[in-house]
Amino acid sequence: MSDFSAQDEKDGFKLKLWRGERMCLLGLDVAQPEDDLAGFAIEVQAPDSNEFKPLPNRLNFSYDKPTHEAVTGARLYSSLEAPFQRFRWIDFPAEQQPGEYRYRVTKMHMPQDGKLVAGSQLTLGLSLDPVTYADFLDVGFTRNFASSQAFSDRYGTKPQLIPAQADDGLAFHKTDADAYTWLGFEALELIKGVLDEAVANTDLSIELLAYDLNEPDLVARLADLGPRLRAVIDDSGSHAPAHSAESQAAARFAASAGAGNVRRTHFQGLQHHKVLIVKRKGTPEKVLFGSTNFSFRGLYIQANNVIVVQSPAAAALFANVFEQAFSNPAGFANNPLALQWHLVQAAPGQPSLQFCFSPHRDSGLSLNPLAAAIDQASSSVLYSIAFLNQIKTGPTREALDRLMDSPLFSYGVVNSDTGLIVNKPDHTQGVVDFAYLSAKAPEPFKSEWSGGAGIHIHHKFVVTDFNLPTARVFTGSSNLSPSGEEGNGDNLVMIQDQRIATSYAIEALRMFDHLHFRTAMQQALANNPQTAPKALTLRKPTAISGQPAWFADFYAADSQKAKDRQLFSS
Repeated sequence: MSDFSAQDEKDGFKLKLWRGERMCLLGLDVAQPEDDLAGFAIEVQAPDSNEFKPLPNRLNFSYDKPTHEAVTGARLYSSLEAPFQRFRWIDFPAEQQPGEYRYRVTKMHMPQDGKLVAGSQLTLGLSLDPVTYADFLDVGFTRNFASSQAFSDRYGTKPQLIPAQADDGLAFHKTDADAYTWLGFEALELIKGVLDEAVANTDLSIELLAYDLNEPDLVARLADLGPRLRAVIDDSGSHAPAHSAESQAAARFAASAGAGNVRRTHFQGLQHHKVLIVKRKGTPEKVLFGSTNFSFRGLYIQANNVIVVQSPAAAALFANVFEQAFSNPAGFANNPLALQWHLVQAAPGQPSLQFCFSPHRDSGLSLNPLAAAIDQASSSVLYSIAFLNQIKTGPTREALDRLMDSPLFSYGVVNSDTGLIVNKPDHTQGVVDFAYLSAKAPEPFKSEWSGGAGIHIHHKFVVTDFNLPTARVFTGSSNLSPSGEEGNGDNLVMIQDQRIATSYAIEALRMFDHLHFRTAMQQALANNPQTAPKALTLRKPTAISGQPAWFADFYAADSQKAKDRQLFSS
């Protein structure tokens, strides 16, 4: 047991809990599943509660009221009555609280049609405190659930949450504060926390490196800093015109902070950093960085992450990058900052961090260590790379191509030219469009909002061997491409730490599960386009249904589903 996992076993029944960022992954296994095993009931006891409450399932064995319950897709079915037919589940508490969550998992059997009987039971607890490493490092993700059943339940299918044009963002009227808080999730909380602290404390100043910049609340906070703000804002491509949101924000900052504190520029390619550096009386103290643009899509639609590091050494590295971007971005590739990895040694019990800043003359400096980590992985590789489809060659592309030809367990979610690509554990691919469930939702699901035009997955991370002490995470603003590393102003961090790796691994699983259902439905319809999607139901035991058991594929020799079952429960 560790502070980020817990496990127990009884009579061949295994349960393992893994800590994610305000969520928990439950890994389950049964050595010899009984013929009448119908699934697992999961109950949870929140830190402020004295009772266990069952997690709900959207699926059931049958629907007595198809015109009501099935069509709405509401999560109406207690897992005590509609058990989960999966060997892992991610619990994402709606109102997450600090402290220990206790999970009670029960094997549910169906010896007779329609009759469920409880079997073996395991109970485990794990702290889901929101801070990753207190007083040093915190990871935050956006929710990326605009296109989801959960979002439809809360806010409907066609909300007016984002401007039709990005350049209209700073004047856009936000209508539902709760929706933005819910979608922006922990990433938004961390960004606002850094800015609010700086606005309130006149000893603090902010240095901003921005790419997309059209979120009005964040721009207002930055403007409130007055001359305590210095900003470098990208001026490439669509950001260059005077009507762009980035130009509007720069003009506002020039008025509030002084024109001498604002620089519009780019490197050989883009100024692609998304960074906030906090200084106390001029001394670097803390830095926020990651894949999250300070924009509507970056925070409220896309899957993104931020990391806040409370380390003068790490903050000083980014402050030096800022100074170079402010004064001479064209010469950055020859700066010592771009010629090597930079180690930030943490205190005992805290992970060490290694940073690499681009552009550099040779993209192998940053990308070869990433490729080596993928090649040397012995357990698993999980990744989400926003523009992988545009990377035709180079270390990242070649290592992931080798991975697809290897027996190693892997998951991947990336954008494609037509939608999203889900790289499955069996090394096949599925392509999904977020608008699919809006047109083809099978019962008991309802239509979903597509989230508007543009990409939905904007992460850039790779996790290797999350379940081993050698676990690593590579992440940052870098698109992990040779052209980006040799042309764009970007950052990449390598973290060797199992607690942080587990958080990113669970994020990869969360996105994979979110999309996998859509790929399965699209492929089923493509194989028989004349067949409308039918109601989805839980499967009854073979003796009752005459069909293979729901768990049969998870016990096929050397199958990826069997590896999935074993990996997350061990």
